[in-house]
Amino acid sequence: MKLDIETLKILDLIVQLGSFAKAADKLGRAQSAVSYQVKKLEQHLKIDLFDRSKYRAELTAEGSAILAEGRRLLQQVHNLEVLAERFSQGWEARLDIIIDGALPMRPLMRALKRLSEMDVPTRIKVRTEFLSGVQHCFDRNNSDLMLVKNYQSTPYLIARPLAEMTNVLVVAAEHVLAQQDHVELKHLHEHIELTIADSGDQDLHFQDELEFGSDRVFYVSDFISKKEAIVMGLGFGWVPDYLIGEEIKAKELVQLDYISGARHSFIPKLVHSSERPLGRAGCLLSDLILEEYGK
Repeated sequence: MKLDIETLKILDLIVQLGSFAKAADKLGRAQSAVSYQVKKLEQHLKIDLFDRSKYRAELTAEGSAILAEGRRLLQQVHNLEVLAERFSQGWEARLDIIIDGALPMRPLMRALKRLSEMDVPTRIKVRTEFLSGVQHCFDRNNSDLMLVKNYQSTPYLIARPLAEMTNVLVVAAEHVLAQQDHVELKHLHEHIELTIADSGDQDLHFQDELEFGSDRVFYVSDFISKKEAIVMGLGFGWVPDYLIGEEIKAKELVQLDYISGARHSFIPKLVHSSERPLGRAGCLLSDLILEEYGK
C-alpha cells in the first residue's frame, strides 16, 4: 500500500469527529471499510496510529505526529488545487520584469503591492539593469515586461509611455565647478565624470547621449552609489531628480550652470513583446504600473 491523500483525509476526519463511526457516516461508507483503511495504513507504516485498548480509540503519540505531518501535507495539496484552479482561470505561473535603474522603484513596488492584495497566484521576479542591459536581459530571458529609458524598437515590441522624468547635472556644493558660471564642455573635461556602467552585452551598448567624453570617467553600478560619490565631491554627473530632492534642498548638491543645459527630460516606456502575449496577471500589472507611474 502506498501512502495516499485519501487515507490521510480519513485519519483527519476521524480525529475531528471523535470516532470511526461518525467519520464513516460523514463519508457515507461502512465503519468496517474506514477501519480497514486505517489498519492498512498502520501496517504500511509499521506503527499503531490509535490506542484501541480504551472505550474510544485515541491517537498514540506516533499517530499524533503522523497526523500533524499529514495535515500539513493536506494543506499543501489544498494550496496546489487552489493554485491550479486560478491558473485555469488565466493566471500565469510567473512574470519576469526588468526595470532600468534610472527609474524610480517606488511606483513599481506600489503596483506590486496592489497586485498582491488581489491574491494573484503568479510568482513575480523583478530585476534591475542599466542602459542596454535592460533590453539585453529582456530578450535573453524572454521576460514579460521591461520599464526602460531607451530601447531598440522592433515590430514585435509594444510600448506605452510612462510619466516624464528628468535627470539633473549636479555637483557637490564645495566642488570647484559649483562656483563657476557658464560652464563649458572644456571645463567639465578638467574634472572627473561619474556615470553608470552599462550592464548589457559589450557589443550592444547604447550610445549614452548624456556622457561628456571626459578623459577621467568613473563608472559605478547604481545611482545611489553615484549620488553618494557626487555628494562627497568626487566629481560631477547626471542624477534623476527624484533621488536628490533633499540634497538640493539642503544645498549639499547644486545644479551646474552648464551652457548646454543641466536638465534632461525623457519619457520612459513600459514594453512587452507581442511574441509573448501577456496573460491575466501581466495585463493587470501593466495597468497598475501605468497608474502608479502616472501619479
